[in-house]
Amino acid sequence: MCGRYYRIADKQTIVDHFHSPAATDEPFPPGYNIAPGTTQPVIRQGRDTGARELVGMRWGLVGFGSSGPDPTRSTFNARSENLTKSDLWRVPLHKRRCLVPISGYYEWRKPDKVPFRFTLRDEPLYALAGLWDAWKNPAGDWLQSFSIITVKASAAMSTIHDRMPAILMPPEYDQWLDRGETERPPTRLLRPFPETTLQIHPANPKIGSVRNQSIDLLDLP
Repeated sequence: MCGRYYRIADKQTIVDHFHSPAATDEPFPPGYNIAPGTTQPVIRQGRDTGARELVGMRWGLVGFGSSGPDPTRSTFNARSENLTKSDLWRVPLHKRRCLVPISGYYEWRKPDKVPFRFTLRDEPLYALAGLWDAWKNPAGDWLQSFSIITVKASAAMSTIHDRMPAILMPPEYDQWLDRGETERPPTRLLRPFPETTLQIHPANPKIGSVRNQSIDLLDLP
């Protein structure tokens, strides 16, 4: 799973790095302990222009045809193996794919619950593969939301957890975002990341509480 991540980049840095003009006035400062249920920047392909755009979405996908957010169902992650087994994931997989900008993610080791921080060597900002959807509440207001796709863990990651987020690299971004590719989505891009690039660090135990949000979380106590 991937239930917590961080991003050291602010809104303008994301715009510049991903060449994705912002389609929202939300400020999006850096976040050092990002949790499901919060609104975060994601990148998608604009329907009219075909260009990348940065928008804000709730982390935890709410499907178009659903009755609304369901607190009893976890939708902040989507397992790559299950994407074609449910309409909740199948429709976004074919029509609404996105990039989730991050600087690293956290995971807790089983069974002792010791936290670790995962980064990519020489990549202070990169992207995870995501899906997004939009749901209209009875009052007529739209909620846009996203989920992070997970894959089986790499050998190094498997010493901590059996799942990891699907990491994409710049040459793959346009393939993943392409709205025109609806018949055969680029699921070949969803795979464990190379061992030589993924770096594992001990994480500050304070990340266990979402109330802790300072940059000091990137240091050990």
